[in-house]
Amino acid sequence: MFFKLTHTSSKSNARVGKVLTNRGKIDTPIFMPVGTLGSVKGVFQEDLDKKINAQIILSNNYHLYLRPGVDLINESGGLHKFINWDKPILTDSGGYQVFSLSNNVKIKSEGVYFSSHIDGSKHLFTPESVIQSQNKIGSDIMMVLDECLPYPCEYSYAKNSLKLTHEWLDRSVVEFNKTKDLYGHKQFMFPIVQGGTFKDLRTKSAEYIISKDLQGNAIGGLSVGEPKEVIYENVDLVCSLLPKDKPRYLMGVGTPENILECISLGIDMFDCVMPTRNGRNGMLFTSEGTINIKNKKWEKDFSQIDPNLNYYSSKYSKAYLRHLILSKEILGSQIASFHNLNFYLWLVNEARKNIINGTFEVWKNKLIPKLNNKL
Repeated sequence: MFFKLTHTSSKSNARVGKVLTNRGKIDTPIFMPVGTLGSVKGVFQEDLDKKINAQIILSNNYHLYLRPGVDLINESGGLHKFINWDKPILTDSGGYQVFSLSNNVKIKSEGVYFSSHIDGSKHLFTPESVIQSQNKIGSDIMMVLDECLPYPCEYSYAKNSLKLTHEWLDRSVVEFNKTKDLYGHKQFMFPIVQGGTFKDLRTKSAEYIISKDLQGNAIGGLSVGEPKEVIYENVDLVCSLLPKDKPRYLMGVGTPENILECISLGIDMFDCVMPTRNGRNGMLFTSEGTINIKNKKWEKDFSQIDPNLNYYSSKYSKAYLRHLILSKEILGSQIASFHNLNFYLWLVNEARKNIINGTFEVWKNKLIPKLNNKL
């Protein structure tokens, strides 16, 4: 069994479960820190494990393929060994990065031709090559190659794109079934529901990936510029269709409010660069709202970053962190990233507790107005 559902809310679709991998269990709902290049920026793996209590991290096939290269990772014994991380890893296929970072992108039936954003070298990603790369990386959960649509998008383009994404899924399944586990742990593969913001296409895509009966399912192509209400409508629709006995992963989402609302709609797994990226730029998430630590109002504020959170990153003063960020000290980015990751993991931990206790909706509705405060 890959997923075990343990608790469900009687007042929403929020749920608690466990994803079971050879490298350990993952309690859901869960947030996955993003370690694109095999590194969560500014955070040691030991701290991710022991102090942030991350249960799984996310890495990216596109970036690892370009550097250091999947053959080198394979030679090292797989990504877990290469980066000294013993817990589960999920890898994105890199499809989104191809479309957002690369130059000269050409989408053909065989795959995606693109030029590296690093040196301009030319490459081809096919559904098969992406599975092969992630097999060499050795991630516990790998994602299929898909096309992530922009927002807004014409219906005709979205329809044709979905047809291609489903064809690529078929080829990915065939290739995945050929792979062998290279490093002594079982790998799993998730398909991705696409379709833009068109409900008929989302429904068609959900039904198609359900027919593949893979170990879990993902929802992609949201949080790309559309209003949050549109995100929630599409998540609600897709979750109503996806099987209840498999984990649901919402890709690239999002803000603390997004996460709580989507937990209530039935999502189990989240990732986003926001905690670390925003942290490096001086934006902090706290249990009382967001802080722009660069603002002068914090210059002589010697109180803790978030006295409600009992993490050592929260115990530094706002004045000290402001000084570090404005001085462009590396430690400032580290403390801010550390704090934001602590906050995101605290958020999903509290969500789990409240779902189990039957108080999730009351807790969520009280917390969200606070989270949206700009302090």
